[in-house]
Amino acid sequence: MDIEIIISLVIFAFCAGAIDAAVGGGGLIQIPAIMGAMPQLAPATVFGTNKLASICGTASAAFSFLRKVQLSWKLLGVIGLCAFLSSFVGAACVSMIPTDILRPFVLLMLIVIAIYTFMKKQFGQLHVQQTLNRKMLLLAALGSVLIGFYDGIFGPGTGSFFIFYFIRYLQVDFLHASALSKIANFMTNLAALSFFIPTGHVLFMVGAMMALANITGSLVGVRLAFKYGSGFIRIVFLILVSVLIVRMAYQMFWL
Repeated sequence: MDIEIIISLVIFAFCAGAIDAAVGGGGLIQIPAIMGAMPQLAPATVFGTNKLASICGTASAAFSFLRKVQLSWKLLGVIGLCAFLSSFVGAACVSMIPTDILRPFVLLMLIVIAIYTFMKKQFGQLHVQQTLNRKMLLLAALGSVLIGFYDGIFGPGTGSFFIFYFIRYLQVDFLHASALSKIANFMTNLAALSFFIPTGHVLFMVGAMMALANITGSLVGVRLAFKYGSGFIRIVFLILVSVLIVRMAYQMFWL
């Protein structure tokens, strides 16, 4: 592999790790980078290699968040288990549901999320300390099952959906929602890799190289998130969701 390709993949993986650590969406950067650098790869190999790099960065970000953000282990367990199982089922069903059916619905949901977050200035700015009860655990499980299944079967915007759901229904701020989403995303990535690795759809050398850059970027992203707080994450979140909307609209109406 040419040194120019290696350098470009490392740079893109670093940027993806930094953005993904704060608000998710690293795949928006990493997947096109891999496709552009190695256009001969099958889509499954692109996704598998991306997941290998992403899961390392996500694990690093999750560990950093857990060291500094106080979260319930029971809540994390429910979110992680439900996200993993539903993502695994979603990946198994990927050939049964055409993505063209999902794309318009996802685009509409992203637009609603962007408008809601923009209009409600205090959304995600306050963290409510709650007693962990059955209702809260059920809400966490429901959201993790639905979004985890979506990540397994389609994927774009998963981090944004997790963050929005956790803020809206668990009444946490952007910082805590980002921490919870890292656990959920780690488990959905792990579920996806359980499919891609046995079928040979992972380039381990490329993935490992990008993983190191992704981890480094994630450390920078987490540090920025803690330094500037929920207000900063909210702005980056809105930018990322807007980019997702434009990207999906372009794919639907102009490609």
